[in-house]
Amino acid sequence: MKLLLNALTKFICGIVLVAALIFLPAGTFNYIDGWIFMGVLFVPIFILGIVLLAKSPELLKKRLDGKEQENTQKGVVAFSALAFLGSFIVAGLDFRCGWSNMTSAIKITAIALFLASYVLYAEVMRENAYLSRTIEVQENQTVIDTGLYGIVRHPMYAATIIMFLSIPIILGSWYSFIIFLGYPIIIGVRIVNEEKLLTEQLNGYKEYKQKVRYRIIPFIW
Repeated sequence: MKLLLNALTKFICGIVLVAALIFLPAGTFNYIDGWIFMGVLFVPIFILGIVLLAKSPELLKKRLDGKEQENTQKGVVAFSALAFLGSFIVAGLDFRCGWSNMTSAIKITAIALFLASYVLYAEVMRENAYLSRTIEVQENQTVIDTGLYGIVRHPMYAATIIMFLSIPIILGSWYSFIIFLGYPIIIGVRIVNEEKLLTEQLNGYKEYKQKVRYRIIPFIW
């Protein structure tokens, strides 16, 4: 019950916060792209939360709790928050002022990519029970090298980049998309720092890096 209340509280707070960041700058609730984004963001989160609560409450707890202790990761979280704030606000202002002209086909493609990233998230969570919001090596943790982890070392971050770059397109704002173009760099910094810790503290990770060469994009990086 405590975990359920914690999850529901954060879920409701997330809805209120995102709605405020989108609709206040837009100056209206008559922002259809904003409502579509709210739907594709929070409906899958709600479904995933129910599944995790029923099948893997410990993993849900890890995803809800935790604060970064390492300075580099604290900086990554701070810059990520600024990117989200800026992009949502700019998207709302873009709608109010009519800066961008985006076709429905582009928006629908972005929605498909966004939902596909949720599927990747679900698969990563199925494969890796050690996932948490913070960078850490847990007790009895082992290297996962099957499934998506046999293709790239950080499939969760690959899905995150797809998801986040889709957000401003769903919202119909090219200017917001420009802001989010900096997000892959933020993720790159997080990955480099995370791999340093894993190489030092997780048995077998050095060998895993030799086996799976690419971090998030096969044949590129």
